[in-house]
Amino acid sequence: MEAVLRRLNVQRPSIAAVWHMLSRFPGGNVLFSKFIGRMAPYTATIDCRVEALDFGHAIVTLRDRPAVRNHLSSLHAIALMNLGEVATGLAVLYAVDGRGRGIVSSLKMDYEKKARGTITATCDAVLPNTPGKHDATVEAVLRNEEGHVVARATAIWAIQLER
Repeated sequence: MEAVLRRLNVQRPSIAAVWHMLSRFPGGNVLFSKFIGRMAPYTATIDCRVEALDFGHAIVTLRDRPAVRNHLSSLHAIALMNLGEVATGLAVLYAVDGRGRGIVSSLKMDYEKKARGTITATCDAVLPNTPGKHDATVEAVLRNEEGHVVARATAIWAIQLER
């Protein structure tokens, strides 16, 4: 990935630019997901896939497999929390890309039922648009393949907008 970005003469790639560059190609979302894992190595531990990304919107999936399961044969609570953080983070960071920065300052999870099968985290964030420091509360809803809510991640993102 780094070699591709060097060839394109991209010094510090923005999330939006890399998403738009890769997502139009077959398997581009897989490459983008690997790129995110390289930028945030702990995120790579769950091997999630970014399915959709836009201003304040992210859809990220997590496949059920032994590496992310607990002793109860369901997805581990922290794997789900990681997925929720990724979904909120991508939605927020895509929206502030090139205008500022953000960092998660609080993360809370509510677990509603055992998570089995592929889990889809969806985040639709409404973010401030004025320059300055803001705390944005953002929620990601995690659903199983049947569409049942298994967990909700609530993150507070400290955002600094320069313009």
